[in-house]
Amino acid sequence: MIIKKAELCAVAVNRNQYPDFSKKEIAIAGRSNVGKSSLINLLLNRKSLARVSGNPGKTRTINFYDVNDDFRIVDLPGYGYAKVSKSISENWGDMIESYLSNRPNLVKAIQLVDIRHAPSTQDIQMYEWMRHYGLDGLVVATKADKVSKSELSRNISMIRKVLGLGEGDLVIPISALKRTGDEELLKVFDMILKEG
Repeated sequence: MIIKKAELCAVAVNRNQYPDFSKKEIAIAGRSNVGKSSLINLLLNRKSLARVSGNPGKTRTINFYDVNDDFRIVDLPGYGYAKVSKSISENWGDMIESYLSNRPNLVKAIQLVDIRHAPSTQDIQMYEWMRHYGLDGLVVATKADKVSKSELSRNISMIRKVLGLGEGDLVIPISALKRTGDEELLKVFDMILKEG
C-alpha cells in the first residue's frame, strides 16, 4: 500500500460528530505516550499531521484521518496518564467504548504497547474490549529502536503472553524514529481492507 493522500477529516467527542459510514475504518488505541501520533505520521508519511505532544494525555478527542480517499485511520484518546483527573479518564473510556461498539464500518482496532514494558492493566483491559467486539488480533510494539535484537524477541513473547494472544495474532515491532516496521503494517492494512 502506498499512501498518496491523507488529511484530518473529523475531530469528535460524541457520535454525532463522527463522519459518515462510507469508508472502512482502522482504529488505533494505546496508552498516552506510547507513540500513537508518531506512528500515524510514519504510516501517512507526514511530519505533523497527527500532533505529537510533550504532554501525555493531550488527545481528548477521536480523530479521523481520511487516507487515499479510500479508508480512515481513527486515533482514539490515549489512556492511563496519571495526571489526568479520574472523571476525564472515565469519559475517555466511555468515548472509546461507544466508538468500538457502535461503528459498523470499523474493520480492525490496533493495540499499541511500548516494547520495553509488559502491557499494563489498562492495556489488557483495552485488548479485552477489542476481543469482545471481534477487533483483536493485531498489536504494534512501538519504540523498537530502544531495545536490542535479543530483547526484541523476548519482549514480543512477553507481550503475546500477557495479552493472551493466539497463534494467528500479529505483533509488529515498529520504530517511528528509525522508520522501520511501517511497511509490514501497511501490508496488513491492505489485507484487512480487502477482507473487511
